[in-house]
Amino acid sequence: MNYLKRARLYLTHKKGQSLLMLLIMSAILVFVLSGIIIQNAAIMATNNVTKSAGSTITVSANRNKMFSQMRSSSAKTKTLKTPTVANTKIAKAGKLSTVAYYNITNTASVNASSFDAISTSTGTSSMGGPGGGTNASSGDISLSGVSSTAHTTTFTSGEAKLVSGRNITASDANTKNVVIEKELASDNSIKVGDTITVKTTATNATKIKLKVVGIYKAKSSSTTMPGSDPSNTIYTSYTLPASISGTAGKSSSVTYTLEDSSKEKATTKQIKNIIDSSSFSVSSNNESYQQLLQPMKNVQSFAKKIVWLVAIAGTIILGLIIILSVRNRQREIGILVSLGESKLHIVGQLFTEMFMILVGAMVVALLLGSFVGNKVGNQLLSQQQTTSVSSTSASGAPGGGAPSGNMPAGGMHGGMMNSQTTTSAANKKALKTLNTSITPSSVIKLGGMGLVIIALAVCLSAVSILRLRPKDILIGE
Repeated sequence: MNYLKRARLYLTHKKGQSLLMLLIMSAILVFVLSGIIIQNAAIMATNNVTKSAGSTITVSANRNKMFSQMRSSSAKTKTLKTPTVANTKIAKAGKLSTVAYYNITNTASVNASSFDAISTSTGTSSMGGPGGGTNASSGDISLSGVSSTAHTTTFTSGEAKLVSGRNITASDANTKNVVIEKELASDNSIKVGDTITVKTTATNATKIKLKVVGIYKAKSSSTTMPGSDPSNTIYTSYTLPASISGTAGKSSSVTYTLEDSSKEKATTKQIKNIIDSSSFSVSSNNESYQQLLQPMKNVQSFAKKIVWLVAIAGTIILGLIIILSVRNRQREIGILVSLGESKLHIVGQLFTEMFMILVGAMVVALLLGSFVGNKVGNQLLSQQQTTSVSSTSASGAPGGGAPSGNMPAGGMHGGMMNSQTTTSAANKKALKTLNTSITPSSVIKLGGMGLVIIALAVCLSAVSILRLRPKDILIGE
């Protein structure tokens, strides 16, 4: 009788045993398939993170150089002068193929004229008169000039949110359009479309009329430092602060956001060559990229371990089951060998039986694998992201590291705020769910793994079959 037909008859005759083998094989393949699709989803997510995480490269003043120049100055009154770089160089670097967009930053300090600034004292906010009661030389209003408010870390991290009107965009260059904070607008009855007036802090103060095109809400509450209330920050185009400070056509800082985070080092080198100034430091920040990438790597590694552990365990389990089955079928094997059946055909029969069970187990695995993989993968992703956020928060806590000597103006507080907004931005971009799905390549991998598992399991049992002698079997019986 053909050994293929014998395999079919044996499975139909031993229904209970066949069902048990089907369940065991199905359980093994479900976890193997889950590992495969989780691994594929993690690889895809890793590629997406690499392209969308938005690593940044910041060109800012080299503070060490600034202090060195101040000390060597022969002037009686020594002041810290912030260097600038031509906007044409900034635009040239922004045209690099690896740069998604860039945001120029200029700042200026002015005094409120037609409205009252928010004055902060001992943690409470109150209305001050024009000038807000602060030192006139520093001004009570901070003009934050940018290329686009939507691309600033304050807005992307959720620390600020537009509630009315529109954002400042590149088209606002060389205009006096502004976006003001909601509390400042409410306390002064300012609406979108209104015109407000500020004056410079110079001895011969010049009044400047500004048009309100948007209102934003600052998440941060008032601070205990006078004159530092977030509500006193007015966003405008980068060209306006430059004209106030007498550096038209130049800027003090710019941040480039990359299309592909993996091109960070090469792009940093190119930007350094374009800027070509020792007065500026070019530093990259891939915290967001690394914070998003690490959970994906962990999930990918874990899924790979699932596949191998389940495959190895499955091979051992099936091998032991087949060996026990062979011991119970010694009489059957002895009779077949006595009748002239080849031992290789008997091994082939075992392989055929396991292959038939494998086909049924694959159907079960395809029905359940996606559900199991989705649950396991997303639970694992959630745990990895929680661990990543916790470790990032711990490393960013006070004492976690000192700021760099080339840190832009703003000091340690500015560095800590930048770290917090970077972490917050990464949390907002973080992948919440894995897109697990069964693809043709997953099915092929599963089938290949299944064949390897049953082949190894049958090979383990084949050793005992090939050593059997019909005479010994029949005498033993």
